Amino acid sequence: MLLLLEQRENLRRSLRTALERGELYLEYQPLIRPPSSVIGFEALLRWRHPEVGIIPPNVFIPIAEADGLMEEIGRWVLEEACRQALTWPSSLTVAVNLSPAQFLSGSLTDTIAQIIDAVGIEADRLELEITETVLLEKTIDNIDTLNTLNVLGIRISLDDFGTYYSSLSYLKNFPFDTLKIDQYFIADLETDLKSQTIVRSIMNLAHGLGINVTAEGVETSAQARWLIKENCDCLQGYFLGRPLPAEAIGDFIKRSPPRVARAMQESNRAL
Repeated sequence: MLLLLEQRENLRRSLRTALERGELYLEYQPLIRPPSSVIGFEALLRWRHPEVGIIPPNVFIPIAEADGLMEEIGRWVLEEACRQALTWPSSLTVAVNLSPAQFLSGSLTDTIAQIIDAVGIEADRLELEITETVLLEKTIDNIDTLNTLNVLGIRISLDDFGTYYSSLSYLKNFPFDTLKIDQYFIADLETDLKSQTIVRSIMNLAHGLGINVTAEGVETSAQARWLIKENCDCLQGYFLGRPLPAEAIGDFIKRSPPRVARAMQESNRAL
């Protein structure tokens, strides 16, 4: 236990200087609209520690949140992702995850507006992903923040839908642009009837409300075929494309994702 505490304290001290030392970086995972269109990328935060190596986000992000570092790190992520997106075709969006800690600062909307103006990116090319935990505390204030961002033209996505404290009141009180179905429901989609029923119900609900649906964690052609057959709007996962370094995005955009096209063809033959 003492060893674990010491390791955590060492990480905490290192994380305070990781940003200025250039140890934090972004990778980008493609978002695919069937049959094979790249519609954007999700920015994923990474930390390459000079001694330990790659540290998983689920290890260092809670530390950053607990130590009050997420406002500074989050601002850097937003600005870096928006600057990178400017090098892509203008039709592509960039999705950035927001930490619940960023909502507590009280200056989130001003920060985002400043970044958009400074970078020069169109607001509708930015999609902010939040989890349901954001809506649990100070719900009215957070809904007001989301509404302000929506007025600015920024797209809002509800991430990991169905795995936290799902409430249909969220969907009634705020016009989300996208619901992201958590990979927990996608993992056994090929064989589990309950998962199929849940995923189908979420998609029907979202489409009835005019909300797009993205399926996360798509790792097999069978999962892709099922989702395509059920009219899922967007797919994301290792089967379609692993997270890429910024310098590899150009090549990925130039070539059509053949796996998705094949999955679509197989889906059509199965119908």
